[in-house]
Amino acid sequence: MKEKDSVENNEKSPDNRKKSGEKIISDNKTISANGKAFAGESRENKMGVMSEGKLLMSMSLPMIISMLFQAMYNVVDSVFVSRFSMDGLTAVSTAFPIQNLMIGVFSGLGVGFNAFISKALGEKKFDRANEVARQGIFLEAIGYVIFLIIGLFFARTFMESQTGDARVIQYGTEYLEVCCCCAFGIAFQMTFERLLQSTGRTMYSMITQILGAVINLILDPIMIFGLLGCPQMGVKGAAIATVCGQCIAGTLAMIFNIKKNPDLHITLRRFRPHGEIIGKILSVGVPSVIMVAIGSVMNYFLNLILYSFSKLAVAVFGAYFKVQSMAFMPVFGLNNGMIPIISYNYGAQKPDRMKRTMKLGVMVGCSIMVFCLAIMQVFPGQILKIFDATDEMLLMGIPAVRIMSTAFIFAGFSVTCSGMFQAVGKGVYSMIVSMARQLFVILPVAYFLSKAMNSVNGVWAAFPIAEVFSVIISTIFLLRVYKKIVKPMESVQRD
Repeated sequence: MKEKDSVENNEKSPDNRKKSGEKIISDNKTISANGKAFAGESRENKMGVMSEGKLLMSMSLPMIISMLFQAMYNVVDSVFVSRFSMDGLTAVSTAFPIQNLMIGVFSGLGVGFNAFISKALGEKKFDRANEVARQGIFLEAIGYVIFLIIGLFFARTFMESQTGDARVIQYGTEYLEVCCCCAFGIAFQMTFERLLQSTGRTMYSMITQILGAVINLILDPIMIFGLLGCPQMGVKGAAIATVCGQCIAGTLAMIFNIKKNPDLHITLRRFRPHGEIIGKILSVGVPSVIMVAIGSVMNYFLNLILYSFSKLAVAVFGAYFKVQSMAFMPVFGLNNGMIPIISYNYGAQKPDRMKRTMKLGVMVGCSIMVFCLAIMQVFPGQILKIFDATDEMLLMGIPAVRIMSTAFIFAGFSVTCSGMFQAVGKGVYSMIVSMARQLFVILPVAYFLSKAMNSVNGVWAAFPIAEVFSVIISTIFLLRVYKKIVKPMESVQRD
């Protein structure tokens, strides 16, 4: 191992490069005597030198925009489906836990290899970064196989476990079968977008997200209602439109990685699974996946509680949850821009940059959520009418939106802390926070209050209560990260 490290250090040494006829050029790239650049071996990535505010903005703004467009997939599907059939909206809402889990698996694994690629680049270990990318692609492929099996054999079983309504079951089964069996599209998209993000090229991932969402937006009405000579496919058409957008976006993301991402050079020739790297990716990625899986479990059991009141309650919750996703996406985008910055500077041993980035993240995240809270409180009826809400749906939905959205006051801090935990390899902290909030608090509180109040409003009230617990636990873990990771780095710098 010592010999290997010595060789790597010698290879990276500017003096040795000069001896071998290479030179360092002013734009921080190493080139050989014949003028050929060593791809990926930039002396310092912008994540280590640019001012934190400007860097966070440049990294996060494209991610915020792209994740808003990502959220549009589900929202647009629900909007058009609600105009096709209210049972269709209920079916899509009932199917959402599986669809949400799918997104969580592919994005969670992406968070895992994203963080370690950025850390490897910060440490100037370029071969390591390429190998992490290869192992990440392998894990995403395994994820697709899992959802293919679910789509082929378990879609109807999942729907029947929640409701006995034949039409809702049929619509939901058709929707899930298409989304799960064609999940290679979203796997492809998430994988190559995360590779772009890990090297700071978030603008390209924004372009792919926007393209996929626009394609979905165009195809949805055509396929659902049978326009322009296309047969009317209803809810199934919404699913087909979604996977078409994902496949095209994923293809473009792969092209961007090949043409516009010199920091990574990925080849699958002679590929072999690497246990140590896979273990490290999963150490961060699995907690991220579990966090989303917990959300899917929460969604599933809340649907069961809501079905005990009415199908309308499920439709209201489904509509709200899609809008909530739009509200949270800017903060998730901020997080995705923040994680590689903190990871890079963690690898480069720059604690001051880590702290300043985190503080900016919290400030911006909380500001975004307060703004979204104001919109939800002032315009709940207008928001629900996007989903073609009836008077009966508005009567139940307006107080529901106002009660549940009060959780936004606390959510910005918790979500941003989650990004910090993932960036320093403590994804398990994020998992614990999510488990406490979405399993150990929200479900029992929702069940108890709905029975005690004999009203569906008890379910809505569980959301802000659970978020208060999230803030308390997040604060405890954040202080622990500072004490165990950041403070020792500061001590080394002072010495």
